[in-house]
Amino acid sequence: MTTLSKLDAPEAPSPSTVPAPAAPARKVKSRPDWRGWAFVGPFMAVFVLVFIAPVAYAIYLSLFREQLMGGNAFVGLENFAEVFADSQFWESFLRVLLFLVVQVPIMLVLALAAALAIDSARLHVSGFFRIVIFLPYAVPAVVAVLMWGFIYGGNFGLAGNINDLLGFEAVTPFAREWILVSIGNIVTWEFVGYNMLIFYAALRTIPNELYEAAELDGAGPFRVITGIKIPALRGAIVISTIFSIIGSFQLFNEPNILKPLAPNIITTFFTPNMYAYNLSFSGQQYNYSATVAIVMGLITAVIAYVVQLRGSRKEER
Repeated sequence: MTTLSKLDAPEAPSPSTVPAPAAPARKVKSRPDWRGWAFVGPFMAVFVLVFIAPVAYAIYLSLFREQLMGGNAFVGLENFAEVFADSQFWESFLRVLLFLVVQVPIMLVLALAAALAIDSARLHVSGFFRIVIFLPYAVPAVVAVLMWGFIYGGNFGLAGNINDLLGFEAVTPFAREWILVSIGNIVTWEFVGYNMLIFYAALRTIPNELYEAAELDGAGPFRVITGIKIPALRGAIVISTIFSIIGSFQLFNEPNILKPLAPNIITTFFTPNMYAYNLSFSGQQYNYSATVAIVMGLITAVIAYVVQLRGSRKEER
């Protein structure tokens, strides 16, 4: 049995070589970083000023009513109940709803056809046609309506010249049964190019590999459109539909500018926006006008949301 010598025995660590226990880390208080607000702040300020504040003020006005006795009195939701019982409001609403159901599909189909034609390789000078179709959207709405108004005149302009040439009486697009068609023609002329550009931009994002695979499978042009291009355009079609719905319910410029040319047909409540405008600036009924605007805003938001929800579900499938 051997014993360890003192030289072979391990030396005990000296107190000076033992590492001192680490000091607990100090918790550094994180300061909020406000640098992001330096970029978002200007937008938020403008957003609150031009959107949130007017909406809040309109809601405030809708809760009051100017009365002969007592002045501006709080009435709660009575103005909203009056709007829902207002026959003039519902007449104007049904008119723009009919306008939407007829005009929007026609406009989107024409825009889709134009986008598909420009995207195809068979159309020569496609850039020229793209600019020509989009050009009416660049024309200010007031100028466009005045131009078409003089074309529509039965005693002057193009319609009047055609009547004189064919020996007809004063046949005019401003007739009561044609007035919505006339306005729809103006709106379609203005916004086909805008929607065409949305569809065309979506078509340009389709990968070329899909076209190559379709060509290898022997798919013809019609099959490529129905199997590749149309499914790829679903999101763009939903967006254009929502924009068109909002624009139809906000119909104001066209009938309001054409009103002097057809005063007996285009009334002050021809559209809900015209109704709210005339209530405010002609009738001085600011509270009721704000209520009409809020009701139309809510109806438009609900319909647009339903369209967006159904469109997104179809796209997921």
